[in-house]
Amino acid sequence: MLYAIVGTDNEGSLEKRLEVRPAHLERLEQLKQQGRLILAGPFPAVDSNNPGEAGFTGSLIVADFDSLADAQTWADADPYKAAGVYRETSVKPFKHVLP
Repeated sequence: MLYAIVGTDNEGSLEKRLEVRPAHLERLEQLKQQGRLILAGPFPAVDSNNPGEAGFTGSLIVADFDSLADAQTWADADPYKAAGVYRETSVKPFKHVLP
């Protein structure tokens, strides 16, 4: 089943985010190579694809996991969470309808 993982950034986390980004992307690449990643990306803090120093307010990941518990375990092990980039994460079942 698909699950939506939403991470909400702490204020002023851009420096930490950039520092830990390679490890975060490596985990996403693993999901992609397993055919389980549907989409992933950050929420810019301003109306721009390149927010610069404004940074980001969080991230969205939609991926396939065997259970909600598995999705939660994966989200809890995210390098962004360990480094304090994410203030909180939520994991919810997701039904893909369109496209």
